[in-house]
Amino acid sequence: MADDGNDGGGGNVCCNESQSAFLFLFAVYLVICFLTWSSDLAKPMRLIAVFLHELSHAIATWLTCGEVHGIEVYNNEGGVTRYVGGCRVLIIPAGYIGCSFFGMVFTVMSGGRKTATFAASGFVAALLISLCYSPNKTMVYLNLFYAVVTLVFILIEWFVFSPILTYVILMYGVFIGTYSIYDIWAGLVKKTVVGSDAHACHQICPCCLPRCVGIQWCITAVVLQLFGVWLALTLMSEDCEDKSWGECVSEHGPISFAFEIPDWFEHGFDWDKWGGP
Repeated sequence: MADDGNDGGGGNVCCNESQSAFLFLFAVYLVICFLTWSSDLAKPMRLIAVFLHELSHAIATWLTCGEVHGIEVYNNEGGVTRYVGGCRVLIIPAGYIGCSFFGMVFTVMSGGRKTATFAASGFVAALLISLCYSPNKTMVYLNLFYAVVTLVFILIEWFVFSPILTYVILMYGVFIGTYSIYDIWAGLVKKTVVGSDAHACHQICPCCLPRCVGIQWCITAVVLQLFGVWLALTLMSEDCEDKSWGECVSEHGPISFAFEIPDWFEHGFDWDKWGGP
């Protein structure tokens, strides 16, 4: 059967004004990230990425019925999550994969005012709740700083000037996602470090060499970042203006799903125009 392209399922995916703004800012943030990454200017972003890495270990511990005793982030850009119980096979890779996942989520949620607010509010809550788990001094200062800054941007967005929060959340997504990819490549693929998460995986499963584990995680991190960009562009397309997230992805994704995808944001969180009111 011939398709004339006017049935709503084959409309343009790129690029309207919102998508163009998203791609431009994504590219700008990516360039800034590469230019400033080794400088002290980007150290707060590197540290918050370390925090999300450790938080991901903690979340995996809780999900596998373990107990978290402490989360720490160090000024030398290292960190540790102290826990007992849980499933180590899932907890160990959760650090790098989870950090990449958070970067993807920030990127996707940056496309709308309400979704950016939801992401920012969740981020602030995670920053504050994690302070209940024996943090060290560096983590206390780091979390309070980001909690206050993010909360200020939420207030500015809704009471002073809009759009601004969408830009901030996208910046978080680009920097955190890029850091995750670089950290995996530099610490697990380009060279292997005894004591790393990849070596811990190797100890549990000797057939998985540390460098091979790093390559798998690096590919996963890149895929998550690209998926986040694709999903954000898809959800900002004109064809998805009046559709829920599940309907939009199922109709315009690379695979047409035969079932309806649950949409957690269908009620109360509409996908707005880029920074729209």
